[in-house]
Amino acid sequence: MGEVGILALGSHRERHGAALPPDTDARLASHVAEEAARRTGARFLGVLSSSYELPEIDTGEHQTLDQVKEELRRALLYVRQELGIDRVVIVNGHGGNGVLREWIPLLEEELGMRLHFNNTIIDLEGPHAGTGELSMGAAIGIADESKLAEHSDFSKHPEVAFIGMKIAREKYSWAEEQAREVERMGLRIDRYLGEKLLECAITDVVNDVREISREEDET
Repeated sequence: MGEVGILALGSHRERHGAALPPDTDARLASHVAEEAARRTGARFLGVLSSSYELPEIDTGEHQTLDQVKEELRRALLYVRQELGIDRVVIVNGHGGNGVLREWIPLLEEELGMRLHFNNTIIDLEGPHAGTGELSMGAAIGIADESKLAEHSDFSKHPEVAFIGMKIAREKYSWAEEQAREVERMGLRIDRYLGEKLLECAITDVVNDVREISREEDET
């Protein structure tokens, strides 16, 4: 079995309320990617500096889709040419980057690589900067639990679950669902929950590494 790489995707300057830092997504994706690399012997390839956000979701500083695509393409080209790695699991920790999944088959064909796009962190965490993400942040030591009350002041932090972002809630049904969930249930920080969510994400990436390795062995 040859070497497999794991690359993280996440935003670096995105508002996540009072209790989480702007680079929460990048840190969570990097944590999951690094731990999966440790367990499997895969190579951790770092985290991209750019990220994309959907129209009308104004939560911070992001780049255009073309800019993110180009950074990803260049990173993978370097991995292919300089490191000799032609199989990569991409661990995404930022919701807006999910649109990249549709581009992966074209990128595989262009670069002659096998790529898996893993979106499990996003699938598990729930509302933006909500209980799931807060709890995962607490589990890796980046959440400030003393700021939970301020974090829950949606007049100051409208980005939390998109509660104060009227246009986004009108445009995206999932954003409306996230906002209503937090309005109904509130927010909490549960480190045990965070650890469980992270373990599920890590296990899924580990499985992707094993699957992409088997695909190579069978060819």
